[in-house]
Amino acid sequence: MRLLFDQNISHRILKLIPQKYYYATSVKAEDMINASDLEIWKFAQLNNYMIISQDSDFNDLNLLYGFPPKIIWIRTGNLSTIVLAGLLIDYFPEINSFANNESYGCFEIYHTKR
Repeated sequence: MRLLFDQNISHRILKLIPQKYYYATSVKAEDMINASDLEIWKFAQLNNYMIISQDSDFNDLNLLYGFPPKIIWIRTGNLSTIVLAGLLIDYFPEINSFANNESYGCFEIYHTKR
């Protein structure tokens, strides 16, 4: 599973997520920190990434253009990077199922499991 973290999520999360997410990168790591949402969306589409974001912009793009890329939309409000990493660990089974289901383009996380 390939994940691309949007600008609104610290690139430091890459050091905190488990081996299960080892194909993760960030827009900063890809030198796209000033890229538009559409440019990021197209990059994710071309490179088979799922985008993880805390805003609705990428879901809006999927509504306009379809998917891929798939979107993981974190809708929990502001969280520390450590708490967000824990959230992704907690939701790994659901995220993995979503990644393997061709019927869905957006996975929304509303709350923490802890």
